[in-house]
Amino acid sequence: MSDFPTTGAAMPDIEMGTPDGGTVKASDFVGQKFVVFFYPKDNTPGCTTEAKDFTAFNGDFDAAGVALLGVSKDSAKKHQNFIAKHDLTTPLATDAEE
Repeated sequence: MSDFPTTGAAMPDIEMGTPDGGTVKASDFVGQKFVVFFYPKDNTPGCTTEAKDFTAFNGDFDAAGVALLGVSKDSAKKHQNFIAKHDLTTPLATDAEE
């Protein structure tokens, strides 16, 4: 049996840190569609492209009523630097314990 969730399975309601010192968890999005994208590390070529692409389409997601959240194990400080360096507008969160 795989440890991967099945399509449509609920996301665990773990609390994750945000770059601004706050927290976010799946239950914050109850009643709203949202996309969570997981990536290994800030400022790597593939992860940077992914985050920039989500930022580029942020307005389209907003217009469709869909919230976005990018998650990696990087610290809040690293997320702050990543956001500033690449002008990201997509919200990020830290799941240090994976």
